[in-house]
This record gives sequence, C-alpha cells and structure tokens, in this order.
Amino acid sequence: MSNNCRFRLFTALAVCGLFVSIFAQAQETHAPPVSKPEAGIQKAPETAIRVKVQVVNTPVAVRDARNNPILNLQKEDFEIFDNKQKQTIEAFDLAGEPLSTVLVLETSSRVASLLPVIRKSALVFTQTVVGPSGSAAIIGYDKVIQLLQPFTENHEPIEKTIANMKAGDKTARLYDALSDAVVLLRSQPSGRRRVIIVVGEPLDTGSNEKFGQVLREAQLANVVIYSVGLSSTAALALTEPQLSDPVSATPPGTFGMPPVPGTVQTPTSADRQNAMVLNLGAVAELAVRNVPGLVIDHPLEVATAATGGMYQSTFRNSTIEKALAAIGGDLNAQYTLSYNPTKSDQPGYHQIRIVVKRSGVKVRTRPGYYLEAK
Repeated sequence: MSNNCRFRLFTALAVCGLFVSIFAQAQETHAPPVSKPEAGIQKAPETAIRVKVQVVNTPVAVRDARNNPILNLQKEDFEIFDNKQKQTIEAFDLAGEPLSTVLVLETSSRVASLLPVIRKSALVFTQTVVGPSGSAAIIGYDKVIQLLQPFTENHEPIEKTIANMKAGDKTARLYDALSDAVVLLRSQPSGRRRVIIVVGEPLDTGSNEKFGQVLREAQLANVVIYSVGLSSTAALALTEPQLSDPVSATPPGTFGMPPVPGTVQTPTSADRQNAMVLNLGAVAELAVRNVPGLVIDHPLEVATAATGGMYQSTFRNSTIEKALAAIGGDLNAQYTLSYNPTKSDQPGYHQIRIVVKRSGVKVRTRPGYYLEAK
C-alpha cells in the first residue's frame, strides 16, 4: 500500500472515531435523570434484617392424675397462646418425627467412679432413646469440649464411643458443651425433633458461654434438653429433686424477691412468694432474660424446664440406666405442636401457654422463648 493510501485510511478512521465520541456524549447529555426519593421519605436499606421466628415447635407431655401418659389426644384438644394471643396449630404429631439427639457426657475426674456405670448404659441409650430411625452425636466435656462421635444412625459406633469414655481433669464446662450441642443440632433437618441429653453433675466450672444465652439459643433452635443428674457427693444423694418443686435462688432465711407493696416480709411470706414465683419455669425465664445477679443453683433442672424436657436424678448408680429409659419413654409419649407465631418479630420474652381441653391432666411444656432487639 502506498503512503498516500495509508494517509487516507488513517484520516477516515479518525473521523469515524470522532463521530462515535460525539454521539456518545450526546446520549449521556440527554439521558433521563435518576429519580430521587421525595423529601422526608427514607428508604430502608436492602440489607436490614429483622428477627422473625418462622416456626415454633413446642414439645408437650400430658399425664393424668396417676402420672400416666395420655396418648389419645387430637389436634383439636390443644390450644396454644403466644404472649396471650391464640395461635393456629400448623402441625401436630405424637412421637412420629425421627430424633436427632446429642448426648452430652461429663468426663471430669469428679465422675470417674461413675464412668463404668455410664459405659453400661450405652445399649439403653441406642435402643430406647435413639431408636431405629434416629441419629445421635456425642460430646464429652471436662476442661476441653470434644466431639467424640459425629451424627450417625449406626448404633455400633455410638455404643463403642460410650463404652470407651475416659476421665479427664476436674473442670466441667457444662454451658460450653451445651452451646456446642445446640450448634450441632441447628444443622439437622427441620423435620426432625432436636434433643440434648446431658449426663453430668448439676454444676459448671470454667465455661465461657453464659447460661441464659445458651438457653435462648436452644429455645430459638427448637431444642429440648433432658438431663440425668450425677451425684458425686453424699449430700446430693440424700434427696431427689422433683421437677414441680420450687427452687430457692437465695440461702435459707434470706429474701430473694422484694415484698408485695404494703406487706411485711417475713420468712412465711417470703416462702409463699418463692413458691409462687421462683418455680423452675420462672427461674428459667429469669435466666433467659439474663437478670443481673441471678444465681442458678440447679442448672440441669432449669435447662429442662426452659425447653420442655425432663430432669432425672440418679442418687444411686443403678438408676442411670433407668433414667435414660425414662427419658426414652417420655420422648415416645411426647406431642409436638408447631405454629407460625403472629407478631413474631417483637423483641423480648414470648410466653407460651398450652391449654388441653380435658380435665384433671398435668401439662409439661416449655415456658417460652426470647428475641433480642436488633
């Protein structure tokens, strides 16, 4: 190509580029302006998230005057109230959904003498609690929280893990172990019942997690906590705590609650007030609310009351297997009611009340759940 042709081609390309640039500038100049919100109207950012409970699963145990389970109730026999508002029961089931269970075992040196008995309970746990359709994981706790067995439906590794338990040091990080168990259960399908069974002493040493926060997370994850209280001292073996008895949060002769206005606080009036207020359900609610200065003397009992489970005391070694069998029986007689709560984004404590349309029955369920303000 001659120099003259190259010059003409270069000139043509430059002119075309100039026209394209001018056309683009014209398009930008005449582009419609971006609309702006009117004055006084603020758009909520798309990333804003409000806490909302989608589904609440409430375990319900119903027993007659002789403490026998009632197993012939229908959906129409129940009413649910969330913060005094009647709810619509979306799902109803009697021990039909398979279980996902986390067995939380204390392995501290304080319970070393009880480990042989706990090892023998492996078969009761798999046969009576887990059952043919359930799955289980195992967490051990002393100074260290260990996942001893991930979730499995195979009974053999579960039984082998329990049979090979070994004692650690004297620390017992109960609250941290419960927190890890709740995290494990969150990963399980929503169609399964989520259960924690704790076998340990009713005390905590060295945990980082706060007891009330652990209970909050368990309630929001629809986790039911059962517990088998181990007694390593003679004092704890003298009496067997009952779930229905009030739990005193203060030493004898002291008053943990302010008096009723216009009344004189005496030991008699204080006992009566504690009997009315400081029952396990009330203590559980106070713990979930993280009331400052609240001392939890019976954490395993309070945890079961907060989530609708059952506490079993084992003041004799031979009752550990019986306690697990009783828990398995309770799970097989447990109703599960599900509802989508109205006004579920309201922060604070949501009280749950179950009404059974049958006279002379005793109902056990969880007292409620707590939503933090965001």
